[in-house]
Parts: sequence; C-alpha cells; structure tokens
Amino acid sequence: MGFHLKLGDRVRVIQAPPVSLVDDRLNTRALFELCVGRVFSVVGFNGDLLELGVGEVLGKSPSMDSIWIEREFVEMVEATS
Repeated sequence: MGFHLKLGDRVRVIQAPPVSLVDDRLNTRALFELCVGRVFSVVGFNGDLLELGVGEVLGKSPSMDSIWIEREFVEMVEATS
C-alpha cells in the first residue's frame, strides 16, 4: 500500500475481504461486513495483516474482539504522532 502504518493509527475498512463460506463457523464474513465503512485503531501486525480492535461493532469494548485484515481493504484516516 502507499502508506505506512503504526500501532494506534486509525483506518477505515473499505471492503470486506473474501471469506470462505465453506468453513465460516465463527460468522467471520458477517463480522467483516459489519466493519465496512467504520474506523478502527490498528492494534497489531502479522506480516501483511493488520489487527483491528472491532469489539464495538458487537456492542463490546473495542479490545474484546479483533479481526486480521489485509492493508488493501483499509484506508488511512488518522496517523498517530
């Protein structure tokens, strides 16, 4: 992607990544779809994946649930200093 990300940066999920419908026992697809258009803080990295704290879309504290998403499915909203 054309931007550098750090912990705490805020990103908007612009698209839900493809999720296998064959083995979606945890309703991952539905969670990703709930996140589209919303802004979240980056709370971790694993290679090319970003971890976003998304608990608030489920009515919880943001840190209670997270998703791992590729950078191509997010856009920068606010960088931390």
